[in-house]
Amino acid sequence: MKYIEENGKIWDERAINNDTWSIPVSSEMIKLAGEGSWSIVLTPTKPVPANWFPDKLEGKKILCLASGGGQQGPILAAAGAEVTVLDNSIKQLEKDTFVAQRDNLKLKTVQGNMQDLSMFEDEYFDCIVHPWSNGYIDNVLPVWRECARVLKKNGLLLAGFGNPIEYIFNPGKLENGILAVENRIPYADIDHMDDPKTRKIVECGGYLWSHTLEDQIQGQIDAGFAIIGFYEDIGGTALDKYINSSIATKAIKL
Repeated sequence: MKYIEENGKIWDERAINNDTWSIPVSSEMIKLAGEGSWSIVLTPTKPVPANWFPDKLEGKKILCLASGGGQQGPILAAAGAEVTVLDNSIKQLEKDTFVAQRDNLKLKTVQGNMQDLSMFEDEYFDCIVHPWSNGYIDNVLPVWRECARVLKKNGLLLAGFGNPIEYIFNPGKLENGILAVENRIPYADIDHMDDPKTRKIVECGGYLWSHTLEDQIQGQIDAGFAIIGFYEDIGGTALDKYINSSIATKAIKL
């Protein structure tokens, strides 16, 4: 828990410095969303397919999970959904509040750890939107179990996450475009803090864990979901010219 709390503080700084995931959407994008023309991302670049969402968003209760930053939540609210945004970072949530106030949107924000959704009742949400973020927690399995608990039957879970292949490489060298295979999966930054370059990356970006694909995909299935959609995207590293290292899944609660 100590490292997850530290990640919240690091993401506060990233939000203040307008990280890629911390730049609020424009009023024009909100206006277009209100007219029915919109898209969001779960991974760095590819828009989520329109047919991954409920046919109509009006009145649908959507949880944007670990999704602060003034991006997904406001767009979905403008499109008619009843949106709650949960994030570990207060400053990330302030971006959503900013857009909501600027563009007169109804949107609720909650600070919390994505592994514990006890503030929400069972079977409350119709859909969960979970962009690339669960690499910042030490165990992803509680996330899938909590998502299953708070979703209605036949509710949708749209999630983005990383392929652990990235973490077999030394992160400091990878940042400089050098592919040096040094680590076993699952990987955790906290086990490599004796490396000055890794420590510097963590101080700026946060502590990361490379969950196995089994935990990311079979973990959803074990929690009561069926995977019914899948695509890949770039990860934003030197690996991009060799492999798409981001993954998105669409799952339905059985």
